[in-house]
Amino acid sequence: MNRNVATILAIILVGLGVVGYGSVFSVHETQQALVLQFGNPIKAVQVSGLHFKTPFLQNVQYMEKRILDFDAPPVEAVASDKKRIVVDAYARFRIVDPLKFYQTVNNEVTARNRLAPMVNSSLRNVIGRVPFETMLSGKRAKLMHEIRGLVNLEALKMGIEIVDVRIKRADLPAANSQAVYDRMRAERKRIATEIRAEGAERSQKITADADRQRTILLANAQKLSEIIRGEGEALRNKTFADAYKRDPEFFVFYRSLQAYRTALQSDDTTMVLSPNSDFFKYFGDSMGRSAEDAAK
Repeated sequence: MNRNVATILAIILVGLGVVGYGSVFSVHETQQALVLQFGNPIKAVQVSGLHFKTPFLQNVQYMEKRILDFDAPPVEAVASDKKRIVVDAYARFRIVDPLKFYQTVNNEVTARNRLAPMVNSSLRNVIGRVPFETMLSGKRAKLMHEIRGLVNLEALKMGIEIVDVRIKRADLPAANSQAVYDRMRAERKRIATEIRAEGAERSQKITADADRQRTILLANAQKLSEIIRGEGEALRNKTFADAYKRDPEFFVFYRSLQAYRTALQSDDTTMVLSPNSDFFKYFGDSMGRSAEDAAK
C-alpha cells in the first residue's frame, strides 16, 4: 500500500514539474516574445526575465530586440538633371511592435522582402527631386534623413522602425560610365596634345635662338680672327719690308731659301729647270754668283 502511494506521489510530482516547466518561459535582454494560443497572439512581452503562460495551450515566439541590418538591392534612379545613377543603399531597423510585426509579416525574411521595394521607392522619389551633384555633396545626409522618414511611414505599419538609411555607392550606369570615361580620355588626350604642341613650339624657339646665337658668335669670332690675321699679316709685311730696306740682298736670299724648302721638301720632287734659271741663283755663294763665276 505504501509503495502504491509513493508511486502515485512520484507521478503527481512529475506531472507538476512538467506543468510548471510548461508554464514558465524566460526572455533574454536581446529578445522580445509573443505569446500565442492556438496560433493567435495573446500578448507581447518586451521585458527580459521570467514570465508565465498557460501550459500546453500557449506557446512563445521570440523576436530580435536589437537593431538589424538590411542590404537593399541596387536600384537605378533618374536625378532631376536627367542623369541616370545606380544607387546601392542599406538600412538599419528594429522591431518595435511584436504583435503588429507578427500579424503583418510574421518573420524577418518576409519583413526584408517587404522593406526592399519601400527603400527603393523612397530612393527614387527623393533622388528624382535633386540634381546628381547633390548626391556627392554635403547635402547627402539631409537626403538620407528624408528617405528614412518616407520609409518609416510604411515600415511602422509593420511594427518596424527604420533607424537609419545610408547610400553605400552611387555610380553611373555601365554605359554612361563608359561614355564619361571616353570623354575624360579624349579631354586628357587633347590636353596632352596641346602640351606637346607648346613644348615643340618652345623647343623650336630655343633651337632657333641657340642657332642665332651660334651664328652671331661664329661671325664675331670669324671677324675677330680676320682682324687678328690681317694685323698679323700687316705686321709680317712691315717686318719683311723693314728687313728688305735694311738689307735687300739678304732678304732676297732668305726668300729664296724659303722657296727651296717649300719646293724640295718632298722626296719624290722632280723639277725640270735650266741650270741658269733664277731659281738656282743662290746654289752658288751667298752673293748669288754661280760656282763658275765665283772661281773667276
